[in-house]
Amino acid sequence: MQNVYDILKERGFIEQATHEEEIRDLLGRESVTFYTGYDPTADSLHVGHLLQMVAMAHMQRAGHVPIVLLGGGTAMIGDPSGRTDMRKMLTREQIDYNANQFKKQFEKLITFEDGKAHMVNNADWLLDLNYISFMREIGRHFSVNRMLTAECYKQRLEQGLTFLEFNYMLMQSYDFLYLYRKYGCKLQMGGNDQWSNIISGADLIRRVEGAPAYGLTFTLLTNSEGKKMGKTESGALWLDAEKVSPYDFYQYWRNIDDRDVEKCLALLTFLPMEEVRRLGALKGAEINRAKEVLAFELTKTIHGEEEAQKAQDSARALFASGTDLSSVPYTTITQEEFGGNMNIVDILVLTGLVSSKSEGKRLIKQGGIYLDENRVDDTELNISEKDFDDKNSLLIRKGKKVYHMLKLK
Repeated sequence: MQNVYDILKERGFIEQATHEEEIRDLLGRESVTFYTGYDPTADSLHVGHLLQMVAMAHMQRAGHVPIVLLGGGTAMIGDPSGRTDMRKMLTREQIDYNANQFKKQFEKLITFEDGKAHMVNNADWLLDLNYISFMREIGRHFSVNRMLTAECYKQRLEQGLTFLEFNYMLMQSYDFLYLYRKYGCKLQMGGNDQWSNIISGADLIRRVEGAPAYGLTFTLLTNSEGKKMGKTESGALWLDAEKVSPYDFYQYWRNIDDRDVEKCLALLTFLPMEEVRRLGALKGAEINRAKEVLAFELTKTIHGEEEAQKAQDSARALFASGTDLSSVPYTTITQEEFGGNMNIVDILVLTGLVSSKSEGKRLIKQGGIYLDENRVDDTELNISEKDFDDKNSLLIRKGKKVYHMLKLK
């Protein structure tokens, strides 16, 4: 059986490792308990988390035991990594709700039955810590001088780093130690922006327990221009269908740059690498077939095969003058709200196709808004009931590929 370390490396996941040969040997020799952490600062995971989730699934399929650590405790401090300002403080109730939402999304990739994986919340051990005892047992192993050289702190020093945030590295390191003691967890994995925190945790275990512990970081999901993927005009590409519809999720991947297709197939799907390379090598119009496979596989993983099929059918129908528009995102408005007619710019704002009236007017002037296949040229255009079809629906298109339905009831 192929070593999972080699699988992750071949598919392009691994960025840094504390002890590469030791980790590879360990993963090939025994079932390893490992963890990745997620601070529940929002009520949904997004595409930025998906790469790590897929990596955990690869690990579990190879016989290793994942721990999904929900940071109910650390979220009350806020991770300064990758931030130029302090994170918003959340209540315990908000954090608990977000953590429950995360669990539903993880269950789409990770099996938790029969102890094959664990989901824990660090609020269970962090919130009841005695500060003096914690500093005496844990804090004495940390050098302030060394901590200040970490990237997650260096970039914040000019803007101002609070002592609250300065404690974050200690909290995350203690998480690793706690999980080592309770579950025998030997490996922490995470995004490359977590490198400083991960190596601090591994070092703490070695100091306190005199035992080996390891860290592994993954590449960040970026496009061919080096920009983070998963950003849309309306915000993050969330995994929650209430935030981003399965159709919009499908369309995001269907429309990515040709140069990013092979990398995304390798990192985000479970297709064999021979198939990934075959699809990635397609040229010209044929690359669209690879994009369809990518979009379908990802939508199936996150939203289920039925929703993936509906999204694919609807996307194809739009480009082939078909009639199945059931998965196109829509906004419903009542007769009373509509009031007989409504300005096109107000409709664009209402449907979320634009974030402001000024943006809507600019798009219209640039020729980027269509009603069915008719371009809108007038920012003062009023839409009336006669503009809706016999199903009281109006299809709006922004640019070449973004569709939205307005339904009148």
